[in-house]
Parts: sequence; structure tokens; C-alpha cells
Amino acid sequence: MKLGTRKAPTLTEGVVLGLIATGAISIAIAALTSIIQTAFAVFGDEVSVRMPVTGGPVSDLEGVPGITAASYASADVSFSAVPLATRWLLLLEGALPATATIGVCLVAWWLGVSLIRSHPFRRSMSRAIGVVACVVVAGGLFGQLAGAMGRAVLVEHLASTAPDITETFWTLLVQLDLAPVGWGFALALIAGAFEMGERMQRETEGLV
Repeated sequence: MKLGTRKAPTLTEGVVLGLIATGAISIAIAALTSIIQTAFAVFGDEVSVRMPVTGGPVSDLEGVPGITAASYASADVSFSAVPLATRWLLLLEGALPATATIGVCLVAWWLGVSLIRSHPFRRSMSRAIGVVACVVVAGGLFGQLAGAMGRAVLVEHLASTAPDITETFWTLLVQLDLAPVGWGFALALIAGAFEMGERMQRETEGLV
């Protein structure tokens, strides 16, 4: 008789895992929908872009008790003419993080199904999680860089006809959020744990 026989999850565990897997797929579909919506928005006749501005005082808040200072750092600006390169970069800004979300959700769905089948530790699982870890890091960082570059191209385009525009908008402003790197490291560790679990499971099931 083989040792380490896998035990099927209870009914309650199966229901919970099924709900988690279904929720993951629902979020993946929502992320895909957001990519499509972003594409329609950035390739439309009028494009609304949140532009980083050099700043200025918020006059409506002057003299309000409890507020010592207030300034604005961005403005939602609608453009009737946007360079094609900017449109693609703005699309990547939203699409890359959404693609990472889709990857995470697909892995979560696959893991949920594998747990229901009592077979979570497999080599393909660890590889999939490792790939998703890379996608999360790349999608998060390159998405932010694409957005910053897209706005820089847009400012350069506007400056060709209105040179003073650079006094209102930052020519290039990159404010990196390193959270995707942390999530990527966490997923990489999980991938390593699954690799070790798959190896231990294979060795255990080989015992007679």
C-alpha cells in the first residue's frame, strides 16, 4: 500500500474552494473587460488623461479652519488630438497591470480546482506561479513607465504649438509604486514552496 494517500476535501471545503475559484474567474473577466474599456477610451475621438501638473494653491480651501496648506498635483484634461504613440502607451498603462491581474486570477482558479481534486502539488503549478510572478512585476513597473512616457510624449506634442505648456505640465514625471515587486517576490516564494511540495509528494508517493 502506498503511503501519503491524498485525502479528498470535505463538502464545506469543496464549496469554499469552488467559490474562490469562481470569484477568481469573475475578477479575471472584469480585468479583461477593463482592458477593452480602456482601449475604447484611449482610441476615441476625445481622450481624457490625468496629467501631472507643476502645482498650485487650491484657492477654495484657503482660510478653512484646520487646513494649513493645499495644492493640486494633477488635472483631468480632455484632448481632441492625441498622438498615436501616446494612445498605445496609455493603453499599456492600464492593460499591463490588468493582464497581471488576469494571470494571478487564472492561477488562483487552477489552484482551487487542484485543491478540490486533492492534487495541488504539480510541477506545472510552480512554473505557472513563477511566470505570473514575473508578469506581476513587469506589468506593474512597465505599466507605470508606459503611462509616464505617454504623458511625456503628449506634453512634447503640445509644446510644439504652445511652448509655455511645460510651465503647467511636467515634461516627464515618474513616481514608481514598488508594490508589484513585493507581490512578485511573494509569488516567487510560493512558486518555490510548490516546487518543494511537488518534489516531496513525488518522493512520498513512490514509497511502498
